[in-house]
Amino acid sequence: MNVVTLIGNLASDVELRELGEEKRVAHFLLAVDRPDKGADFVRVNAWNKQAEVCARYLSKGRRVAVDGRLRSRSWEEPDGKRRSAVEVVANRVEFLSSGDDTAGTPFEQAAAR
Repeated sequence: MNVVTLIGNLASDVELRELGEEKRVAHFLLAVDRPDKGADFVRVNAWNKQAEVCARYLSKGRRVAVDGRLRSRSWEEPDGKRRSAVEVVANRVEFLSSGDDTAGTPFEQAAAR
């Protein structure tokens, strides 16, 4: 079973990309606290309507909960070096801190449809 739930603060602003054919992806970095007073920084991807809502309402510093799955990928750089990454593909993003224009509205009410 590939299921992950994280709670943390955005360590970056949301970057929204159009992929054509009404497909969009939003990327952001989530800082998740460790018990030893450090943090892990996890790359999160949200797709389509979810991506639009994240890009519109989230910004660096906002607290969110993310439910999703882990995805690993690898690629070769132009210089021939092999790279790899593990990221979370979000099924649901819930806003935990309110912003000026969201008043704490949960993400899934706006984006699940």
